[in-house]
Amino acid sequence: MAAKSSENHGEIVLVLQGGGALGAYQAGAFEALSEHGLAPGWIAGISIGAINGAIIAGNSPENRVGKLRSFWERVSSGLKGLPLMGDGHYRTAFNDASALWGLYFGVPGFFEPRFPPPVLTSGDGPQGISYYSTEPLTRSLSELVDFDYLNRDGPRLSVGAVNIRTGNLAFFDRAREEIKLHHVLASGALPPGLPPVRIGEDYFWDGGIVSNTPLQYVIDEPPPAPQMCIFQVDLFSARGTLPRNLLDAVEREKEIRYSSRTRLNTDMAAKRHELRCALKRLLHKLPEKLRNDPDTLRLARVEDEPAVTIVHLIYRERAYETHARDYEFSRLSVEEHWEQGRRDVFATLAHDSWKNRGTPEEGVTVLDLTRRPQKSHGVSA
Repeated sequence: MAAKSSENHGEIVLVLQGGGALGAYQAGAFEALSEHGLAPGWIAGISIGAINGAIIAGNSPENRVGKLRSFWERVSSGLKGLPLMGDGHYRTAFNDASALWGLYFGVPGFFEPRFPPPVLTSGDGPQGISYYSTEPLTRSLSELVDFDYLNRDGPRLSVGAVNIRTGNLAFFDRAREEIKLHHVLASGALPPGLPPVRIGEDYFWDGGIVSNTPLQYVIDEPPPAPQMCIFQVDLFSARGTLPRNLLDAVEREKEIRYSSRTRLNTDMAAKRHELRCALKRLLHKLPEKLRNDPDTLRLARVEDEPAVTIVHLIYRERAYETHARDYEFSRLSVEEHWEQGRRDVFATLAHDSWKNRGTPEEGVTVLDLTRRPQKSHGVSA
């Protein structure tokens, strides 16, 4: 397992949301966490979070940031230029042009358009129901991820994908099975752009269709340690403003859909921890004659709840970004997202609420220490 920080944080868990090109924010956040000695013992990811997670878990600690950098430089190599002028409308036009470039010509190291397009053919199977091939991603992950190391020595990795037949979200977890390339590809197979991936007798799509945030899975699993510190790195903010036009509406709908009730899940986890801790305390207070009652024994089997600190790191879009920001892979934007992830981690770890938080004995502590004003769309919701 990866080394832990000398501070008593308990088990460090990295929870990585899906979000395409915005995943560079997660890479930058991981780099900054590594510089502070906060190495994860468990990584749970969906979509681009699964890809970043596999690169981290599939390399020795000294190589992780370098391999992440290689991946993000590769996928942003299609458009390295700069806008003619600075931010504002010129930058919005540049970003939109970059997104269209990727839609038409693909993203190096990630996906490439099928020719002829599937709408012009009658082919069956995954190739007939996706616009792009993920052969470039297969080659990238085969080169950048050592799956033998991942399954032998790397931190625990859990990746989520949707079973197309049942519609249920499934997690492939190194704690229970060997993680292979197709598990990671399945987690990022967002339709109809990317093809489904066969695992066993079933086919799977991107886990973000059902839930883009694997926090609930982490909370529901048996606790790996009496204390956990979860860094939840989200790429879509649940909070926003009232749209003022149709494009704003598309953008806000995507934010709500892919934020996947992050704060609701966090609040529910905190409430569940509170109730379970109260139950444990109550059982210890029961008189001796009730200790062997069948209901008491059943309740006593409820697993001990760890003390959990959840640290929110949420990418918050810039004023010139649009609904296309999750598939806009220009080198400029990728570098900005990476640097913003670094800054948010440094700001969080320098905050008094982090430095003075103490070691919780039970319950859930939630920290969101990088809030900034939302981009204005007019009337606030």
